[in-house]
Amino acid sequence: MASRVSPSLHLLAPALLATALASCSLPTRPQRPAWRTQAENACIAQQRVQPSAYVQIAQEVDGPGICGLTKPFRVTALQDGAVTFNARATLDCSMVAELEQWLADVVQPAAQARFGMNVVQINSMGSYACRGMNNQRGAPLSEHSFGNALDIGGFVLADGRQISIVRDWTHGDDLTRAFLMDVHGGSCDRFSTVLSPGSNPFHYNHIHVDLAMHGRSGKHICKPVPHEIVVQPPPLITKGPAPGEEEDSDTGEGPPRAAFEGGRETGLGALAEPPLPPRRDGG
Repeated sequence: MASRVSPSLHLLAPALLATALASCSLPTRPQRPAWRTQAENACIAQQRVQPSAYVQIAQEVDGPGICGLTKPFRVTALQDGAVTFNARATLDCSMVAELEQWLADVVQPAAQARFGMNVVQINSMGSYACRGMNNQRGAPLSEHSFGNALDIGGFVLADGRQISIVRDWTHGDDLTRAFLMDVHGGSCDRFSTVLSPGSNPFHYNHIHVDLAMHGRSGKHICKPVPHEIVVQPPPLITKGPAPGEEEDSDTGEGPPRAAFEGGRETGLGALAEPPLPPRRDGG
């Protein structure tokens, strides 16, 4: 005798099948936070970065995981080619725009004040890279994973002088160290994260800058605490009189008293009045 299937089982079958499929379905791929793409698109729409021979939009970088950029820029130089990179950098739009302003408002004024010349090259130690913070496995993703960070290993001045973070941060001359302190402090005013030597062991040889969102409070991270280095002016060297020369006695107080006779100045520093003609009697 054939068994009968309850009508209720026919009604339950689709729901049971959907549950079974859901339980064995493959996990969905994690998605990059939407605000990152929105920020890239807004920056480009506002034309904060002008593409050029040195700053070019490239194809999307998608993954692995949520790493990547929707509209990355390949950068070989900033300030219309005046400041080159030692290696091509991959950065998002906001980072490129902020670096341009940072050069104009912080780096070049500091270089002019300390050395009387501009920076012509940034020695980068890394831009886009899909990795954890401080290159540690299992750590939260670094802002480098989204092209939202740059590691700076040093600078080159217009006269070819090399400034190295690892060498000059603590062992450079006073002017060079003062310049690096200027750059560090000014960077903290422009970027949301600045980590320089002394912040932790991982940043002993470079300055890390990024535009991370540290919560809704707009918190900034700047380590170590910025400070100034006072550069003492060189001692004033005065040249004494050469052998056989009399020392200049000009004190700014006027000619020597002996230069005055009869109310007329006849000494050094003035032309004596010509003598009066001899007086003739009966004249």
